[in-house]
Amino acid sequence: MTNRFGWTRREWRALRALRTPVGIQRALEAMPYHVAASAWSPRRVLRERTAHCLEGAVFAAAALRALGFPPLLLDLVAVQDTDHVIAVYRQRGHWGAVAKSNFSGLRYREPVYRSVRELVLSYFESYMNLRGERTLRAYSRPINLARFDRTHPGWMTSADDLWWIPEHLVGVRHTRLLTTAATRSLSRVDRRSLAAGLVGFRSH
Repeated sequence: MTNRFGWTRREWRALRALRTPVGIQRALEAMPYHVAASAWSPRRVLRERTAHCLEGAVFAAAALRALGFPPLLLDLVAVQDTDHVIAVYRQRGHWGAVAKSNFSGLRYREPVYRSVRELVLSYFESYMNLRGERTLRAYSRPINLARFDRTHPGWMTSADDLWWIPEHLVGVRHTRLLTTAATRSLSRVDRRSLAAGLVGFRSH
């Protein structure tokens, strides 16, 4: 595959060497969680070898693009909690995801989900805050970052932060996940499940 996106040959080979979505996820898992108010480009993540949720998802989308997938992001919205961004892809008609998270259950998903909603629901039980509340409430449609090749050329290799990506995600229409009645009846996560979700958690 030809590099049309401004990567150096070495960088492009590194992305192509990941080979599969699982390989991209393994690369993200090898990176320490980056706790900072930043929006690094995929090139910056590749060079610094660290990322947080947003940066990991944008990096994963760029890496998926290098493997021939469209660079798709999906926004998950929570209450009393932080939102989460994941890179999504389709194989054999089913949806999967690659993601970086401080919570162990909010990362990779195998491509076994028949719809975006099914994929999103797979995150519900693991999406919790530190009080043990189940917090996932809505999700966006998949956003193809290729649409920004003209308005933000070189976004994958930019030296500047990509704050316009989360700003765009916030502005797109989101689909509500739960009814009001279902939300009111939610129970808290038990202590063992919360402890499992916090394996590897980094607060600073």
